[in-house]
Amino acid sequence: MKKIGVISDTHGFLDPKVKNYFSEVDEIWHAGDIGSLEVMDELKRISATRGVYGNIDDSIVRSEFPEFQFFSVEEVTVLILHIAGRPDKYVPKAVELIERYRPKIFVCGHSHILLVKMSSKYNCLHINPGAAGNKGFHAVKTLLRFKIDGSSIQKMEVIEMGNRNSAKL
Repeated sequence: MKKIGVISDTHGFLDPKVKNYFSEVDEIWHAGDIGSLEVMDELKRISATRGVYGNIDDSIVRSEFPEFQFFSVEEVTVLILHIAGRPDKYVPKAVELIERYRPKIFVCGHSHILLVKMSSKYNCLHINPGAAGNKGFHAVKTLLRFKIDGSSIQKMEVIEMGNRNSAKL
């Protein structure tokens, strides 16, 4: 069994509360708009971390992280891409990758809107953790946490870290 933490759209700011919420996860997945390598360095100090670059990320971040990642955890295949759209209304790049890899979980960011929903068209779990940074239109900073046990995805938790500009513990 693996415990997973999912984060996106930090835009160069990592709320100190993330450390508490992700302290027991086995892996952290960052779905883009990282903002700085320092954010990823902080996440890596918490747990093993995977990530993709987003549209605001500069050439330094893009040199360290790919546009998308496809991998397996336990018996679950995972695809991460920053800009994707919504379930069954995906942008062409997302459609191309989903059709090629057929993931069980598809993770994205960009919209700053938290959404966990099955895609009926592609038979995969769409996961967007919302936004964890201080930049953007979202009112509340959010994360997701769940478990993968074999082929089973379990105990999905939405974590609200407070208002966008609050960083108090």
